[in-house]
Amino acid sequence: ILTVSIRCLLDITKESMKQAGAVFLALLSSASAFVPSVHSVSSAGSALFSSADDKTEVREYFNTEGFSRWNKIYSDTDDVNSVQMDIRNGHDQTIQKILKWIAADGDIDGKSVCDCGCGVGSLAIPLAQMGAKVSASDISDAMSTEAARRAGELGVKADFYTSDLESVSGKYHTVTCVDVAIHYPDDKFKEMVTHLCSLAEDRVLISFAPKTWYYVFLKKIGELFPGPSKTTRAYLHEESIVREALQQAGFEVARDEMTATNFYFSRLLEAKRV
Repeated sequence: ILTVSIRCLLDITKESMKQAGAVFLALLSSASAFVPSVHSVSSAGSALFSSADDKTEVREYFNTEGFSRWNKIYSDTDDVNSVQMDIRNGHDQTIQKILKWIAADGDIDGKSVCDCGCGVGSLAIPLAQMGAKVSASDISDAMSTEAARRAGELGVKADFYTSDLESVSGKYHTVTCVDVAIHYPDDKFKEMVTHLCSLAEDRVLISFAPKTWYYVFLKKIGELFPGPSKTTRAYLHEESIVREALQQAGFEVARDEMTATNFYFSRLLEAKRV
């Protein structure tokens, strides 16, 4: 495993990489991937930050270089490397699992959905196509604008706007937050879960990079091989802590899934209000 990991790292560090959401590039440095140095960033631009300066840095990145990079990853273009393609596939698997759950329930038509950290609309747009009344936000104006453009091209009606996660308000039947938690330390992550639950009347869907001995090991190996550009910290979360935070907010996990590709590791939980 160590030999393979090192070989992968030697190839990977030729690229400047960033993590989106509960995406975890375990073989990279502790900062995770694709972005320049910031104190704490969100996947596709949405998070709770300790200072206004952090928010400014992240907005600037995801409105410029970060937007260009992630817009390519979350599209159909062939202009991506093998690692980016792997992340695209992993993220899409998580999205498809959510859509299958919701389709199986058959109850989303006409219901309100809040997608926090929507990126370019990978989840928000298909939910709107299923009949949901979607309100989707991202800290990056470039991301939310691109999501709105994609929705418009498809004739899909949804409300896309620019906002950090902590500023999102209202009440929604379903709240989703996919591939965002990796940039939250445990205490901030608990605050994030509590806030998401406060927005949800019925259901919360959240993904995160799970803290297991294997992923911790790979993360430590990755720290030995930093990439060519500075990156941000990445946080793994123990599933028991996530479940506890949901329970304390009045929710109980109803379904769970794990998605793992070569460079994408994401635990998905669906929690229902009890």
